[in-house]
Amino acid sequence: MLMNDPGLWVARYQAVRDRTLALAAPLSAEDCGAQSMPDASPVKWHLAHTTWFFETFILEPMEPGFAPFHPAFRVLFNSYYNGVGDKHPRPQRGLLTRPSLDEVRLYRANVDARVATLIGSVRENAVRERLAALLTLGLQHEQQHQELILTDVKHLLAQSALWPAYLAQPLPAAAPAPALEWIACEGGIVIIGHEGDGFCFDNELPRHRQFVEPFALASRLVTNGEYLAFVEAGGYEQAALWLAEGWDWVCAQSLRRPVYWQQDEDGSWFEFTLGGLQPLDLQRPVTHVSLFEADAYAHWAGGRLPTEAEWEHAARLHGTAPGTPPRLPHPGEVSGEEGTLRQLFGHCWQWTSSSYGPYPGYRTATGAIGEYNGKFMVNQYVLRGSSCATPGGHTRASYRNFFPAGARWQFTGIRLAR
Repeated sequence: MLMNDPGLWVARYQAVRDRTLALAAPLSAEDCGAQSMPDASPVKWHLAHTTWFFETFILEPMEPGFAPFHPAFRVLFNSYYNGVGDKHPRPQRGLLTRPSLDEVRLYRANVDARVATLIGSVRENAVRERLAALLTLGLQHEQQHQELILTDVKHLLAQSALWPAYLAQPLPAAAPAPALEWIACEGGIVIIGHEGDGFCFDNELPRHRQFVEPFALASRLVTNGEYLAFVEAGGYEQAALWLAEGWDWVCAQSLRRPVYWQQDEDGSWFEFTLGGLQPLDLQRPVTHVSLFEADAYAHWAGGRLPTEAEWEHAARLHGTAPGTPPRLPHPGEVSGEEGTLRQLFGHCWQWTSSSYGPYPGYRTATGAIGEYNGKFMVNQYVLRGSSCATPGGHTRASYRNFFPAGARWQFTGIRLAR
C-alpha cells in the first residue's frame, strides 16, 4: 500500500475528518461535553481522541521535530492503549470541562495541518507504505467513532424529559414489511473471514474453514410490531424464555420493553429516535435490544440466533448490497428481491450466538496498535452486518462487531435462524 498520490491521500483524510465535525455541528457545547453513562463518551472526547490517534501513532514517530499540541492530552484522550501510558478513567470523561470544545477544534486543525504536511513530505517507499497503513487504520478508527458519536448522543438526549431531537426530522411511515421467508443454506465446510486486497481489521483474519449443519436464516429483520407482540404477551415476565444471566438482568432493572420505547396513558407506543420522540412504526426493525432480549425473543418465536459462521456464509450466498444511508439514522423499511437476505446492512447490527474470540491462527500486531481488537476477546458476543449509523466502507460480510450481552445503546436488531 504505497502513497503514490499524496494529494488524494490528503483529500481522503480530510473528508473523513470533516465528516466527524459535521456530525457534531447540530450539537451545543453543553451537548458535546456531557456523558450519559460509563459505556458512552462525550462528543468532545470523541473529537479529541480520534485526533490523539493520529498525533500519537503517526506524528510522534514520523514527524521531524515532533512536539505534542498539549502534553496532557496524551493521558486525557488515551482510550485503552496501555502501551502508550496512563489513561483518564473512562467513566469520568464527562468531567473534562477543560479543554473547551473550541480548544479541541483547534487541536484537530493543528494535527490535520501537520498530517497533511507529513503526507506531502515523505519520500522513502518503506516509510510511505507504513504511513499509508497507519492512515488507513486511523481513518477506519475515526469512522467507527462517527457511529459511536451518533449512538452516544442518542443515549444522552434520551435522558431528558424534553425528548430533544438531534435532527428535527419526522420518520416517514414505512411500507408494510413482507412476510418472513426462510432462506435455506446447505451445510458443509465453509470458508469464513476477509478475502481480497481491501482493508479489514485484524479480527477478520485469517480466512479459515468451519463446518455448519444445514440451516435457514430469516429473510428480514424482526419488526417493531413482531417484538411488540412479544412484549404484550408478557415476554419480559417469563423466566423460561431467558438465559439465566439475562433473567437476572431483567429482574434487577425491572425491564419490560426496549430501552427507547415509551407508552402513554392511553396505551399508544412511541420510540425515541435521533429525530425526537415519534410514534412506534410497527413495520420498521426493532432496534436497541440486547443479546438477552434477542435470544429471549428468538425462543418465544420458535427460532434461535444464528452463529456468526452461518450469518457470513448465508450473506455471501444470498445477500444484497447496502442502500444509501438515511439522513436521519434510523432503521428503514424492507427493500430488495424476494428469496434474498434483506436488511443485512445499513439497518441494525445483528446479534449472533457466537462468543467473540480469535480465529484459528490469529495474531495480534506488535506494539500498542496490537491492542486494537485482540484484548477484547472475552465476555462479548459477535454482531454482524452494519447499522443505519455505520459509515460507508464498513459494510462487508466478514466485519465482526462485538458488545457485551447487556448492551442496548447501539443500533442492534434481530435476525432469526433455525
